Amino acid sequence: MTKEITEFNKRLDKLADYCMISGRFDQDLYTEYDVKRGLRDSNGKGILTGLTEISDVVAYKSVHGRKIPIDGELYFQGYNVIDLIEGNCDSRFGFEEITYLLLFGELPNEAQLQEFLEILGSYRDLPDNFVRDIIMNSPNANMMNVLQKSVLTLYSYDDSPEDISVKNVLRQSLQLIARFPLISVYGYHSYRHYILDKSLVIRRPKADLSTAENILRLLRPDGQYTALEAKVLDIALIIHAEHGGGNNSTFTTHVVTSTGTDTYSAIAASLGSLKGPKHGGANMKVQQMFADIKANISNWEDEDEVAAYLTKILKREAFDHKGLIYGIGHAVYTESDPRCTILKKYAKALSEEKGLTKEFELYDRVERLAITLTKQHRQLFKPICANVDFYSGFVYSMLGLPMELFTPIFAISRISGWCAHRIEELANEGKIIRPAYKYVGHHKDYVAIEDRWQ
Repeated sequence: MTKEITEFNKRLDKLADYCMISGRFDQDLYTEYDVKRGLRDSNGKGILTGLTEISDVVAYKSVHGRKIPIDGELYFQGYNVIDLIEGNCDSRFGFEEITYLLLFGELPNEAQLQEFLEILGSYRDLPDNFVRDIIMNSPNANMMNVLQKSVLTLYSYDDSPEDISVKNVLRQSLQLIARFPLISVYGYHSYRHYILDKSLVIRRPKADLSTAENILRLLRPDGQYTALEAKVLDIALIIHAEHGGGNNSTFTTHVVTSTGTDTYSAIAASLGSLKGPKHGGANMKVQQMFADIKANISNWEDEDEVAAYLTKILKREAFDHKGLIYGIGHAVYTESDPRCTILKKYAKALSEEKGLTKEFELYDRVERLAITLTKQHRQLFKPICANVDFYSGFVYSMLGLPMELFTPIFAISRISGWCAHRIEELANEGKIIRPAYKYVGHHKDYVAIEDRWQ
């Protein structure tokens, strides 16, 4: 049997080589035909493919016709996200309020917010036996796959799954927003119990708790958490909830929604996009990089030693040999990423509560040195900054969240933005999104099978 498997794998390797040879063409053709590869122009800026009112990402200002880099700004429905967070008193959780804003365009008053919280609380459950039959029955090490499978399965539990009226899509959206934390945490419990052979503790959510509180309560064996822990997770959910229509997963939401398909198919596609390590998994790469840095630097406070090792990473001599310092640089932001600025502040506060100030100082030191070294190494003249992924993994680790849940936490947050964009696409009755591709192959004459090269 082993010999047969080896022979089969050799054949598969050979076929894979054929695919690679057949599928790859001259990369200079992208320039020749002026293809906006990755929907970006030659400067890396995303090309305009749609309109939205949901959020705005600002990295430059115009002065006498010139683009001047500025500290990054992020707006949700016209409101600066920093103002939204600072205006939220410490005793109140904001993610649900931001979800309301993204969906309905304006901030709720007290009565509207209370009604919205009650609706979300009533949806914070799963169909009878869903956890046992769907989540526990096939444990999976990747929680994004658990989310995708569960979302598609929820189609079968919906009495009106194909109805794409705004009213019905809103109902489906609110249910998914409320259910994502449960599916993610229960999926992790299933993986931990059935694959890692750990104890299984399943706790039901509380309708009167926030999303952040319920995540911590469901995840931890004792269900306990501090006020700061819940607040920091709430802030993380807010800043990840939306980021313009041009990010890959939100664009996927628009593309798939434009076909007229159902909500479950559209959101499953968005999850597939976010699962990719170039999108939703970047903070895990930052955490792996820092584990490598800690293992190879004897004195975290020695800036020369830290700088020397970061230089080795940039020269592809250390870590994963890709030449990247993960979490540094962003496709849009220049002087600063506002999400990173916000999260860094709360990371510092949480590190003080956890007794991890030395570790926070290491992150701060690496951030500062990495920006300078990256610009020098790549001969960059425009500003670059740390992005939100630089500190998010550190924050999640301090909260005791397992790495398997890092990207699902992103999804738990971004589902609010996806649903807002899906409704926006439906409300504007847009055409099906259909980009053009240029054929660069060759037309061929048919050859009978007996005359083909053997």
